[in-house]
Amino acid sequence: MSTFHLSRRSVLAGTAAVAAVVSLPVTQGHAAAVPPAAAAKSGYRWRNAVQGGTGFVTGVLFHPSVRGLAYLRTDIGGAYRWDDRTDRWTPLTDHIGWDDWNLLGVEAMAVDPAHPNRLYLSLGTYAQSWAGNGAVLRSEDRGATWKRTDLTVKLGANEDGRGCGERLLVDPRDGDTLWLGTRHDGLLKSTDRGATFKAVSFPAAPSATGQGVTLLVAAGRTVYAGWGDSDGTSANLYRTADGTTWEAVPGQPAGTAARVPVRAAYDKHTRELYVTYADAPGPNGQSDGSVHKLRTTNGKWTEVTPVKPGGATGDGGTDSFGYGGCAVDARRPGTVVVSTNNRWSLIDTLYRTTDGGRTWKSLKDKAVLDVSETPYLTFGADEPKFGWWIQAVGLDPYDSRHIVYGTGATLYGTRDLKRWAPQIRGVEEASIRQLISPPTGQAHLLSGSGDIGVMYHERLTASPSRGMASNPVFGTATGLSLAAAKPSYVVRAGWGDHGNGAWSDDGGKTWAPFEAQPDVAKSAPGPIAANADGSVLLWSFGTANPGYRSADNGATWAEVASFPKGATPLADPVDPARFYAFDTTTGTLHASTDAGRTFTARATGLNSGDTEFQLTAAPGRSGDLWLSLKWNGLYRSTDGGATFTKVASCWASYTLGFGKAAEGASYPAIYLVGSTETITAVYRSDDEAKSWTRINDDQHQWGWIGAAVTGDPRVHGRVYIATNGRGVQYGEPA
Repeated sequence: MSTFHLSRRSVLAGTAAVAAVVSLPVTQGHAAAVPPAAAAKSGYRWRNAVQGGTGFVTGVLFHPSVRGLAYLRTDIGGAYRWDDRTDRWTPLTDHIGWDDWNLLGVEAMAVDPAHPNRLYLSLGTYAQSWAGNGAVLRSEDRGATWKRTDLTVKLGANEDGRGCGERLLVDPRDGDTLWLGTRHDGLLKSTDRGATFKAVSFPAAPSATGQGVTLLVAAGRTVYAGWGDSDGTSANLYRTADGTTWEAVPGQPAGTAARVPVRAAYDKHTRELYVTYADAPGPNGQSDGSVHKLRTTNGKWTEVTPVKPGGATGDGGTDSFGYGGCAVDARRPGTVVVSTNNRWSLIDTLYRTTDGGRTWKSLKDKAVLDVSETPYLTFGADEPKFGWWIQAVGLDPYDSRHIVYGTGATLYGTRDLKRWAPQIRGVEEASIRQLISPPTGQAHLLSGSGDIGVMYHERLTASPSRGMASNPVFGTATGLSLAAAKPSYVVRAGWGDHGNGAWSDDGGKTWAPFEAQPDVAKSAPGPIAANADGSVLLWSFGTANPGYRSADNGATWAEVASFPKGATPLADPVDPARFYAFDTTTGTLHASTDAGRTFTARATGLNSGDTEFQLTAAPGRSGDLWLSLKWNGLYRSTDGGATFTKVASCWASYTLGFGKAAEGASYPAIYLVGSTETITAVYRSDDEAKSWTRINDDQHQWGWIGAAVTGDPRVHGRVYIATNGRGVQYGEPA
């Protein structure tokens, strides 16, 4: 079983998230209004370079009272609103800025059936000690504007259990009352529509490492809460009929297959509550599960599991999985859709019943998948899978044949129960790691991402027609480099099952794997660089391993003992004999003048201790180096790294890139993610960093954006930004 497409989630917690935590302020429980949008001084227009989803859709919620209105949440990329008229999703949380990066993960959503314009989001990506507290956003206009309440507790939208049910609920008896389930701090309640929250008495005790409340759902005037920390013998489903007293639901199922209530949905016609269960919260680690229904009028439980996990597979293995998504048909009594989850051997599916669970049909069996709009969904295979990590399922209350389900990469939808296609326009959730804008060729952009490898963007407004770069297919890309004097030659590195490095001689359209690779490449593929004419490659493999060099297009590799371990190699854009590497451990710039055979120390005494310090070279110039040292500032060398001088015009630089020079200017435009005043933002300089203009605005901030930025060498003013959960954002002067 290949698991390359799952890597992003585990990587993020230790890289981008940790890197940004230093600047995160700790805020305590007060309500504040989100400031209105401020127009960018340079009048930029911002859009996504279309990839098409590319991330885990953790929840989808059709509004019960408004036809064509739905909301979607993601684990690291914010929330969206569906517009049926334009057939696309609108992002609702791009205003979240650098200091609040931890709030781009959406733990839960809630709507008020009696007030169609009200929307609530609970935000908080990580519940770890290094992450900031969560927050609740509340809107009276479907997410167009927000008011914010900062919490005193942490939430975990990108942790285990992120695909469980909505942990946020408007009380069915009182629209001013809001319930908020947390992982480690019990159940919270608001009586002023989310302006303030207080902990309430709840029968189950939270722990510092548990799941806590996994779902909140209304069944008539009763509220039910799932609890994720049962051992399978103690209660895990509770209810309150008066909003004050909670009790364990009598007769509830027990055992491993019913250990964690994952999702629940209420059929108002039959007055039955359907609950999906698994032996773990998911999305990973589930091997057993079940589906049960409770007739709320008499308290009778009935097991209605479509297929019990544990059966044999055709290859002699075990068909292990849990159950995840759950949705009822508001128009047809007894019609329910549930999903399997973590079913790798026989592939996950949706089961649909029209008779209250007595019989079920697998919707996968006759499904026709059309991924032509987002070709990467084949993941290098001949055909796409029906899905994996299916924990979000939605059933349109106004159209019984309109079903959607989220996967680890997209949201599929159907309107006839047979033909399925991504219903994902407007949603971009990739965690971008590398960006290149070539000076020639059809594509103005090559991107490297977590989970989906490298893409060749022949158009910015459509998902790349070639999908993910293949031969071989990578999950997370770790390196991407273009030969500056021979831009048709590109190399990439990443995590894969069939090789970890590849080269292209047509600008990244097609690829071939390296003929050989160092043994360490499989377990620690790192950044890679091609020299100016593409004749030499340097590949880095982490702080525990030496770097390696190839002068024959990857056919053979030789260790470079003097290369600083773990450094990112950088090629001089003019001189093929020159490479550079900044040792973040010692704060020393190393350089090679013999095409990477040996490296010697040059500038010393620079800031150290942060692996995300970045070194880049100005195009068309030899030895013109720029060093981003985060809040330690921006430094420049014009002598190949022998000396560096601090750039006085900004006080923080996280990532920096270059684009086409302004008309009449002799130096390339410089693009910076950093700080020239008090706010971390995106800036452009057309005068060699003497002055800067902010080019994003308060409504376009996208959380943490410190991985990469580059201008377009063919279009002045165009800039591409790597986000951590909102894909590639590109801006152009309006």
